[in-house]
Amino acid sequence: MTELRFEKKVIKGANLNGCSDLPAMRNALYRKMETRLDEFDELFVGYGNLSNILPYQMQDRYDRASDDITFNTAVLENDYLKATFVTDLGGRLWSLYDKVNKKDLVTNNPVFRPGNLALRDAWVCGGVEWNIGMTGHSPFTCSPIFVSKLTEEDGTPVLRMYEFERVRRATYQMDFFLPEDSKFLFARMRIVNPNEEVVPMYWWSTIAVPEIEGYRVIVPAKDTFTNAYISETERGLTKVPVPDGMPGFDLTYPTNNPIAIDYFFNIPKGERKFETQLDPNGYGLIHTSTDRQQGRKLFVWGQGPGGHRWQRFLTSEDGIPYQEMQAGLAQTQMECLPMPPKTAWEWMEAYGAMQIDGSKVNGDWDTAVDTVSNRLQELLPRETLDKMLADTKKDFVFKKGEMVSYASGWGALENERRAAEGMPPISEHLDFGTVGDEQSPWMHLLRTGYMPETCSCEAPKSYMIQDEWFEMLKKAVKGADTGNWETWMHLGLCYYWRNDFERAENCFEKSLSIKNSAWGLYCLANTMRSTGRNDLAATTMAKAAAMRPCDISLAKEALATLNDSKDYKGIAALVEKLDPSIYIGKVKYYKAAAIAYLGDIDTAEEMLLENGGMEIPDIREGEISTSDLWVYIQKERARRKGEVLNDEDIKIPYALDFRMNASK
Repeated sequence: MTELRFEKKVIKGANLNGCSDLPAMRNALYRKMETRLDEFDELFVGYGNLSNILPYQMQDRYDRASDDITFNTAVLENDYLKATFVTDLGGRLWSLYDKVNKKDLVTNNPVFRPGNLALRDAWVCGGVEWNIGMTGHSPFTCSPIFVSKLTEEDGTPVLRMYEFERVRRATYQMDFFLPEDSKFLFARMRIVNPNEEVVPMYWWSTIAVPEIEGYRVIVPAKDTFTNAYISETERGLTKVPVPDGMPGFDLTYPTNNPIAIDYFFNIPKGERKFETQLDPNGYGLIHTSTDRQQGRKLFVWGQGPGGHRWQRFLTSEDGIPYQEMQAGLAQTQMECLPMPPKTAWEWMEAYGAMQIDGSKVNGDWDTAVDTVSNRLQELLPRETLDKMLADTKKDFVFKKGEMVSYASGWGALENERRAAEGMPPISEHLDFGTVGDEQSPWMHLLRTGYMPETCSCEAPKSYMIQDEWFEMLKKAVKGADTGNWETWMHLGLCYYWRNDFERAENCFEKSLSIKNSAWGLYCLANTMRSTGRNDLAATTMAKAAAMRPCDISLAKEALATLNDSKDYKGIAALVEKLDPSIYIGKVKYYKAAAIAYLGDIDTAEEMLLENGGMEIPDIREGEISTSDLWVYIQKERARRKGEVLNDEDIKIPYALDFRMNASK
């Protein structure tokens, strides 16, 4: 019989150390996108893009420790497969083990090593990640989500995980099951837009698999949209043929790709949606779905020094390199799709082992695709998957599960708000529990019309930008909250999120006139930064950081803003005011950069090389700050000697080299 059980899993790794106390006002994911597409491609490039990730807070306090970290997991197992989900990490499928062939089908990361790749910063590689709402790795990727269990009519156990996404105000529900005689793990996905208006919607299932010489990715497509990592702030989207669309190599062999790149395969409408990676013997993971999930992607880090460094940085020095096969609602990750009001989108995914004749893997592309397609139809007919989607809707989708663990209180708060307005809950069958401490100020506002008075020395418990709460805040400051510094700050954040910077600034200044606070200064500085007054933003942010010398999140924001203004004296001065306990990672890097640009390149170089190379836990994907600083130091030293040193002649130390667009 299939078994569903709940266990603890201990993984060596880093500590998340909670969330930042700050509202997330800086857009770390902004990229200038240049597109060279056909007029008939009909992509929604840019639709649904966000200028920041409010109302969430960043998870940017993690370290690079190697401690024993205990996670809650759910395990589905039958005679063929063992699937382990880490419910504390967005329900990530951490491992999928083929018990027959005694092989891992997805990359089973031996460590928990967060990196700055997600919307809220912290992200880990490996397994299968579920991404909801907006472009980028999910707000929940390093957070617990709701877990319940139920049983199909034939006795098959179902693992349910779900949450309420606050930006799109949508629920998503993931029901996983593994029938007794099945060689496939099934994931039944459901997103609901309960609102009265269209919302941009995004979903990608991100599947990590080993990157090994000779392995080939096979997908039923003749061309692909490629997303090239041009620079730290630029991307380029073009369309090329598959498999030989890149100069000099077959792009379907991941290890052929010299630099980091995304391939979004253009599967024709009507074709079955699948993607597999097979070894030279014809074995590997296959993923398929019903047609709602139309997009398929291959991501590789590339064979350059930066790609190799990222691989080791996110896994371990002796770990197997990985790449990602991905599947999404849209054709690319540069777009969301318009989701109609009061609508549900549903689809079925299946994960299992594929085995074909190894001689058919290599060589002719059409032969490889046809062979996989035919074998998949034998293993799991397309019409069977379609029928399962329909049958499960009748069998268990709307059944209430037995609760295993609760998550955030934001769904519960939304239900309270809707009830106060005489509206139905966001879901009749999903239990979102009760509101917690984070939601308490907003419950107070809902019940009384004003927010509780708080000390300006204490961090706000949470933030909100939703339209309905925006209207409540407007009313509150005209009444009982006219003298409440925090209410004015929250109102300013609502304006800021809507890019109404003039009104936002007025609100932040009003908040500061009532009570001077680090939070108000931080918000005001971000408004200045967003309106091009970088120097004023930098000095204002530095004042905020000086008020909270132990707050590493605020220190990093202030130092980044000073660095953007090239105020290196300001950086040096601020670092001296900070508590020594936060003189690590990014804080230490900004001091090294300031020292170098102020003239002391020898000390800066020593700082970069200390202990085998400066380690920045939250260096951003695409960031090349450490290699750029190293290059500057070497060229400046040569200049002082009357010499000229070219960039290409400078060897960058391994620990400092994160250049994703540098080839081997």
